[in-house]
Amino acid sequence: MGIILNLAILFLILLGIFTLYLLVFAIAGKVTSANTTNRTPKTQRKFAVFLPSYKEDKVILESAKRALIQDYPKALFDVIVIADSLKPETVAQLRELPITTYEVTFETSTKAKALNYAMSQLTEQYDIALILDADNIMATDFITKLNATFDLGYQVVQGHRTAKNTNSPTAILDAISEEINNHILRKGHRALGLSSALIGSGMAFDYALFVDVMSEINAIGGFDKELEMRLLKRGIVFDYIEDAFVYDEKVQNAEVFEKQRTRWIAAQFKYLKQNFASGVVHLFKGNIDYANKVFQALLPPRIILLGMLMFFAFVSIFSGDFNFKVLAWGQLVTLLFTFYISTPDFLKRLITWKEIMLLPSLFFRFIRAILKMGEAKKKFLHTPHDS
Repeated sequence: MGIILNLAILFLILLGIFTLYLLVFAIAGKVTSANTTNRTPKTQRKFAVFLPSYKEDKVILESAKRALIQDYPKALFDVIVIADSLKPETVAQLRELPITTYEVTFETSTKAKALNYAMSQLTEQYDIALILDADNIMATDFITKLNATFDLGYQVVQGHRTAKNTNSPTAILDAISEEINNHILRKGHRALGLSSALIGSGMAFDYALFVDVMSEINAIGGFDKELEMRLLKRGIVFDYIEDAFVYDEKVQNAEVFEKQRTRWIAAQFKYLKQNFASGVVHLFKGNIDYANKVFQALLPPRIILLGMLMFFAFVSIFSGDFNFKVLAWGQLVTLLFTFYISTPDFLKRLITWKEIMLLPSLFFRFIRAILKMGEAKKKFLHTPHDS
């Protein structure tokens, strides 16, 4: 029993490093204001707004129409839909809109392939590439706020992606997870001078830089993670704009949640493996941003971390070891506090016993996602949207 207890304490110390990491950035996000866009831009840049759409017939028409509704000069942004495996009638309707539509077919569909194809076809000159998901709806001032931020000299800017639906317990928990990540990995990181994490949509890039780095990427899943690693390795800093909103549909059932997380976890493990040694080397070279991103890839998903700490806290009840009890319960309380201060008040008010009782189910779905992540290495796991 002594050996098992010592191993448990060592494991808890490891989890404690992760918990402390999250706490530090959560507090930083509370005590320091994020960058906002209350400034008059010096330059109005031309934006290419990319909407890759793989089998998203239910949402792409509405997203494309809404993407045109911006308070930015219409001559300075083009909406570009990449129609991959859409129905002929959907493509026909897209072609009736004042947008550019590219119809594509790949043996293995990926977002990276779709974006690279579209950029190879465009003849217009652009300053900024703005990437959206097929279900994303931009606030009407989104492009205006991004444009103002590029005046500060950044080459990469992440907007504030937030939930556009909270119509099920799963969607509410998914929305909370998104905002916790926004607070810790974006706002908190910028508060301490580190780069914001990228999300995969609602993100904008210097166009020439984006074309250059995307030419190196052919990821099946998690192209944003590879993009992130490559850019940070070059020493490029990412800004985060808290008041530039893009609305994203949250998953509404546990099955889709599991498939989505399978794809995300596979990407996390893949890029941790590819970048771990390089991250250590760059740490000693002074590239803290890149090394920090590699460390982030070591972090277990928040619900897994919570589940493990709850398990150890429960087991410690039956242990006579005081240090074990303090470590387990202290970390559990710390993590819950971290989540609490990172969650916006409007989402806290939505939490009921339905959401709390769903957590164990999502924990085990995350475990299944880890076991099934080999599927995501072979093909893109599409997560359909309902609205």
